[in-house]
Parts: sequence; structure tokens; C-alpha cells
Amino acid sequence: MRAGKLWLVLAVLCLTTVSCSHDATGVQSRVDRTSVLPAAGNRKHEPVELTDEARRIHRAGLLIDGHNDLAEKIRDRADSSFDKLDISRPQKDLHTDIPRLRRGGVGAQFWVAWVPPEKMRTGGAARYALEQIDLIYRMVQRYAEHFEMAYSADDVVRIHRAGKIAALIAVEGGHAIEGSLGVLRMFHALGARYMTLTHSETHDWADSATDEPRHGGLSPFGETVIQEMNRLGMLVDISHVSAEAMRDVLRVSRAPVIASHSSAYAVAPHPRNVPDDVLHLVAANGGVVMVNFFSGFVDPEGARVTQRVFQMHRELREKHPDDADFQKAWQQWRRANPIPAGSVHTLVDHIDHIARVAGIDHVGLGSDYDGISKTPVQLEDVSCYPYITQELLSRGYSREDIHKIMGGNLLRALRRAEDVARNWKDER
Repeated sequence: MRAGKLWLVLAVLCLTTVSCSHDATGVQSRVDRTSVLPAAGNRKHEPVELTDEARRIHRAGLLIDGHNDLAEKIRDRADSSFDKLDISRPQKDLHTDIPRLRRGGVGAQFWVAWVPPEKMRTGGAARYALEQIDLIYRMVQRYAEHFEMAYSADDVVRIHRAGKIAALIAVEGGHAIEGSLGVLRMFHALGARYMTLTHSETHDWADSATDEPRHGGLSPFGETVIQEMNRLGMLVDISHVSAEAMRDVLRVSRAPVIASHSSAYAVAPHPRNVPDDVLHLVAANGGVVMVNFFSGFVDPEGARVTQRVFQMHRELREKHPDDADFQKAWQQWRRANPIPAGSVHTLVDHIDHIARVAGIDHVGLGSDYDGISKTPVQLEDVSCYPYITQELLSRGYSREDIHKIMGGNLLRALRRAEDVARNWKDER
């Protein structure tokens, strides 16, 4: 099987996606933080209908999505060529293209350089990340009328005001640094403004949420990595790491921490989601949990189905060394374990929960578009963010609070990380 994000192998589970057909867009009001929602999977909802008020509020905000895997898709499907895959045109087989980014009102996007876990064994992890960073730069140059590189919170605001989409870089998988703080520093110098500490497998200095632990969280070197990221002004991303590693990061970090694409464990109990005690720690830290759009992490039944997806993939791979045999066994398992989609309402249940537990200043959006195989209904692609704005408005959120969720909270965390780096005093 080709190297590609693991969620791609779940594609057979997908429903046929329907692109959102609204205009570009934007939300207001009050929410009862103490109300208790019924279980999302037991609730019936009518489709969200956009109002003029929601459109206005959405347009007036700065929408920052914390996690998009388009770079790896272009690398995998088009040999990293925008001639072969031109995102200025609609791309029905992707979640992302420029026309839909514009319709969705995206103001800034973290583009991710994802590194497959198997690179820990085969080598070439840093190279794999660098090739995707190069691809992101070439994308911005190719479509300069739409994108501009951003390296700071001020850059994001300036670029958005100029009518372009601010392009930020992230590295997904701490194994990409190959155990070298020098490589970490070079990623930052090339523009990476956060790093996800693991992906689906535990590595030499951090435990993954979906693999056996080896360190009880972070190793001593892992703590050093966190300190160096603080010194650089690089946000630490706790998505994909174990709950113990989350707690270690929040103990060590002097700067706000993000979960770039994770949802609430209490709503959908999957280890990729964030438990309530960590939500409290994130609030105390000033960080942000950015809700993931994958149905298997958002829908409660979907979380149950996908509990063992990473482990099952590894077990079947070991049992079937021949790739054809493995693919047959894997497809059989997928057919036997369909994932319910959930809806935009289900996703906003996660926002509600995080806002109640951690506070309205500590929740954001991290779709994981083009890195996931199934999305909630009315969140099929990057044009669909206004439906979240509408549902928040319908639930009584104020215009100010909606703008915090859309991107204001992440912007604040990034500014604070920059402040920590500017005022860094090396105490080691």
C-alpha cells in the first residue's frame, strides 16, 4: 500500500459527499454554559438553513482552520504537481480547492506537512516533511492572488485584511525531527508554526493516543523538545498524543498549547479526543482545543467503531504480509464496521462541551480536511464552515463568542507563544 494518511484507507466507509452550495459567509448571541445536552447520537435534527445574520457574522470574522492535509494529497495523487492537480478549479475528489475556500470564508489555513509513522522504520522522515513544506511554498507562489505566507499573528491579520488567505505551515508527527533539535529549529526557520508531537504510533520521546505507551507520556528528551518549541515561538500540538503525554506537555510548556484537530472525549469517547481533566488544564494554560471533523471522532457511535482502527490496521498488516491479502482483509473489516456520519449538530455538541468545561476562550476549529475519509452531514468540504456559524447562532452564541471560535482564540494563543519566545530566559 502506498504511503498515505491512514484515514485514506477508510474511504470505502464514506457516504457520497455533497458539496455545500451556499454563498460565501458568517454569526450572534447567548449560550447557557451549564445546560446539559442529550447524547448527540440520540438527537434528531433538521438540516441547518443559513440566515442572512449568520452570513454577515461569518463574513465579519476571521476563520482560521487549524489542520488541513491537502499537501499530502497533492504529493500522493499528483506527484506534487499543480499542473496535474490545479486547485484553482473545483476538485470533486478532494475536500479543498480555492473556489470552495472562498465560499467557506476561510481567512487563514494551517497547511500540514504530515509524515507517515512508517518513516520511523524506513528513514527519510525529515525529507518527507521538507518536500511537503516545499509544496506549500510552491502552492502559495502558484496562486499568489489568493494566498500569502504568514509567519506571525500580525501577518495573519494583515493578509486577511488584504483579501487573501493567510497560509501557515505545520508539521504533523514529532518523528519528523529524527531526534534532532537542529531539525526542529530548521522547520521553524522554514515557517512551521506548530508541530503535532506524534501521529498514530509512539516514537522515541512521546506516546501516541493510538499505540502502546513507552514513556508514560513524554521522555526527558520530549520535555526538552517542548521547551525548545516554547523558545522558538512554535505552538505545541497535543492532538494524537496519549492523555498522559497531554498532561506532561501542559506541565512543561510555558506557552499556550493547542490540540489542532481533536474533539471532546466526553461526547465521543475515542482516545484521539481530549478528556475533561485535560480540558481544564488547557484552560489554565491559555490553550485551544480545535474540533476535528472526522465522523469517527465526532459521532459517539463512530468513536466506538473506530476505537481500534489503528491497532486493527497494524494487526492485519502483520497477519497478511502480502499486500493483496492485506487489502482484502482490511476491506472486509471496513465493510463490517461502517461509521455513522453524524451532522453539523453533532460537531457543535463538541464545541458546546469544550466551551462549558474549558471556557469559550479555549475552543476552535481544526477540520483535518483531506486527511479524513468521512465527514458529518453539512460539513462535506471547506465551503461548509458557515453551517457551524449558523448552528452556533441558533444555540444562542454571541457574535463575539462565535468570532472567538472561528479563529480569535487561536490567534490569541499564537500571539502569546510569540511573546513567550521574545521574552525567553533559558533556565536550563
